[in-house]
Amino acid sequence: MPHSFGYRARTRDMFKRGFKEHGPIKLSTYLVNFQIGDIVDIKANAAQQKGMPHKYYHGRTGIIYNVTPRAVGVIINKVVGNRYIEKRVNLRVEHIRHSKCRQEFLDRVQRNHDAHAEARTKGERVSLKRQPVLPRSARTVSIKDNAPQTMTPVPYETTI
Repeated sequence: MPHSFGYRARTRDMFKRGFKEHGPIKLSTYLVNFQIGDIVDIKANAAQQKGMPHKYYHGRTGIIYNVTPRAVGVIINKVVGNRYIEKRVNLRVEHIRHSKCRQEFLDRVQRNHDAHAEARTKGERVSLKRQPVLPRSARTVSIKDNAPQTMTPVPYETTI
């Protein structure tokens, strides 16, 4: 058979629904609010073929630039040769979800703000910079009640 180069070629596993996630799309998918500037992850939902992204964009992260009643416009940076091209794709809301890539950063900003406010009320200065994990401190092992043991491999024995 000839090799096919169709629009959805080699997407059997990529567009597959998850375990126990088959059937109609949950209504909560349609109740999520999207706003311009939101960071979203693109994950195609095979139950809805309309507004489905090309297989290249599956798993990519982009920024919303346009919102319509059933779909959103997303900007994605695509590597072409030695440069980035800003691609604008229109996708239905079934194929996107809010990204959690900034959640750790936002949590750290909130922690730093709380720590700064608390230190300010006490009149102290606090360092809000992230510190690298330092090496563990040195320890000595006592052999008083812990005699050293010599470990040797057990010879292979067959039971046939």
